[in-house]
Amino acid sequence: MKFPESVGLLIDLVAVPSPTWHEADAARMLSDRLPRLGWESSHLDGAGSVVATRGSGDKELLLLSHIDTVPGGPAFQVNDERIIGRGSVDAKSPCCALAAGAGAITVPEGWRITLVAAVGEEIDSRGARFRMPLHEPAALVVGEPTGSGGIALSYRGRILFSYACEDDGAHRSGSPGPMTAAVQASAALIELTGELGKGYSIAVMEMEGHEAGRRSASVTMDLRTPIGAVQNELELLLEKTAADFGVELKIIEYVPPHEVPKSDPVIRAFRNSIREVTGEAARVLAKQGTCDFNVLSGWGCPMGAYGPGDSQYDHSSNEQIEIAEFLRGVEVVSKALPRLMASL
Repeated sequence: MKFPESVGLLIDLVAVPSPTWHEADAARMLSDRLPRLGWESSHLDGAGSVVATRGSGDKELLLLSHIDTVPGGPAFQVNDERIIGRGSVDAKSPCCALAAGAGAITVPEGWRITLVAAVGEEIDSRGARFRMPLHEPAALVVGEPTGSGGIALSYRGRILFSYACEDDGAHRSGSPGPMTAAVQASAALIELTGELGKGYSIAVMEMEGHEAGRRSASVTMDLRTPIGAVQNELELLLEKTAADFGVELKIIEYVPPHEVPKSDPVIRAFRNSIREVTGEAARVLAKQGTCDFNVLSGWGCPMGAYGPGDSQYDHSSNEQIEIAEFLRGVEVVSKALPRLMASL
């Protein structure tokens, strides 16, 4: 099977496992290959992310996707029509589409383009956070699967927290104990979340409990929050529930929701380019997850999220992408980025 350079890169990148904390082999391979796609320099930064550049102007267009994946996934396979394997959608296809599309265009005078294939997005966004003080971009495109015909303008936020409890031990007939308290507090908060309204959801991430003399329990939960959610009010709700059941609250991470308007230059450039490539109106998406889009919103620049791949396959046991879908994504990127830079 003979594939274009961009498809070959995606195939080889999906073939190299890169679960979070184990991205180094995939990152080195991607960094070595980017010059073949038109990138002038490429290296690994202090966090282990791939950073590549084109041009030397004062205005920076930043393209950031992630190279890490969740564990597991289907066995790696390739045929004439599709690529199957962990990361083929989330987010190696968006990453490679940005790399190939941006590598093929002429960089306008006064501009430079930076590509970041970040580590750690699936857990703590450490790669994106490392880059935050190093850039002041004029615009940002985040590589996430939206489908080649979609562009995302918002992502929900989240509060990652745990309820924990312990004691010195007691008979269960007289004292239900920490495990019961932690489960009751978690169940109460799940019920309360259902009453908060549209856009709120909650899920248990981890549960741990021990009884061997001393008794201990911990439940880690992920509360997703919509645009307009008020951090202080939600934290008060978590604190009150913890107090009601005698457990300790620990806020692990707060990531705010973020949204840009449909008139944002990034959104507009991609909408026009999607129509040009596909002949159909772009789908403008409000995504239900949380990603580096939220973390990087602090730059306050025009931004949007784009990438080929059907997000229903994210993290699934049959993650896959059609090669034609990926190539449409590359074409959209190659048309959208010149439009975007010309508008700023």
